[in-house]
Amino acid sequence: MAEENPQLFELNNGTMKLIVSNYGCTITSLFIPDKHGNLGDVVLGFDTLEPYLNRVAPYFGCIVGRVANRTKEGKFTLNGIEYTLPINNGPNSLHGGLKGFDKVVWEVAEHKQGDNSSITFKYRARDGEEGYPGDLSVTATYTLTSKTTLRLDMEAVPENKPTPVSLAQHTYWNLAGHNSGTILDHSAQIFAKHITPVDQTQIPTGEIKPVEGTPFDFTTKKKVGTSIHEVGIGYDHNYVLDCGEEKAGLKHAVKLKDPVSSRVLNLWTNAPGLQFYTANYVNGIVGKGGAVYGKHSAVCLETQGFPNAINQPNFPSVVVQPCGKYEHSMVYEFSVE
Repeated sequence: MAEENPQLFELNNGTMKLIVSNYGCTITSLFIPDKHGNLGDVVLGFDTLEPYLNRVAPYFGCIVGRVANRTKEGKFTLNGIEYTLPINNGPNSLHGGLKGFDKVVWEVAEHKQGDNSSITFKYRARDGEEGYPGDLSVTATYTLTSKTTLRLDMEAVPENKPTPVSLAQHTYWNLAGHNSGTILDHSAQIFAKHITPVDQTQIPTGEIKPVEGTPFDFTTKKKVGTSIHEVGIGYDHNYVLDCGEEKAGLKHAVKLKDPVSSRVLNLWTNAPGLQFYTANYVNGIVGKGGAVYGKHSAVCLETQGFPNAINQPNFPSVVVQPCGKYEHSMVYEFSVE
């Protein structure tokens, strides 16, 4: 099969418009209405595909895998076999390695227009690709399921070997608009009573730690900027999604609100964890329309398996067997209030 070229596709239901690429399943723009009905683009990104292809973006908008987040020292053992991954983040392996799922062209399997417009991408990762075991067939479908709701369904089926699988959607959100400055005035409520604290190299220690009485507590609505100065350069932590209500098989993960536009994002997921990341390392990147993105200019809400779960027996397992299927769904419900 001839390799497809990286290109941009549009989903539009008349209220909401999504621009997404087959390169890394990357969301480059998402336009949603504010309290006055004005459309605004609420994701950080670039006007063309060139900066993505040239790897200027720190994972803007893409799906990362085969294993999202950090794997300690790029090593794990599965069924007695030790596997070695590329080291690309301090001493660790991050987001699937040097050429993870975010840096490959996916096949466009289906593109449906109309009310429930959707696009389905497929990718087949090979045995040994970026060090991971076994061939893996992956699909990702973005659907506009209602006037202001976006759904993402990710599936992965190992063909011949057990393998860790943990995909994450890495969009950088700013509900006031991608070019509106920092998200420190956004309020967040994260439905998690615990985090997985990390060591100096951002690898979880294995502890499941209560957030109560700490700067990490977002169990009730709080401004993102309220305690951010107490956590070093910002939030970059895995939250244990253990107290959100359930709806249609998904848990309420987070509610994010921008006070200026009154835009609200409610995110629902079936994943056990949420990486809450406040764009701490974004530093003067020139994005869409010449907007300059700085530190804390967005927030990432990456629902995921726990970081380094493959090496932490007390974390929920991310191993999928050849007869099994990895399924990860996310529903982004937008509104104004």
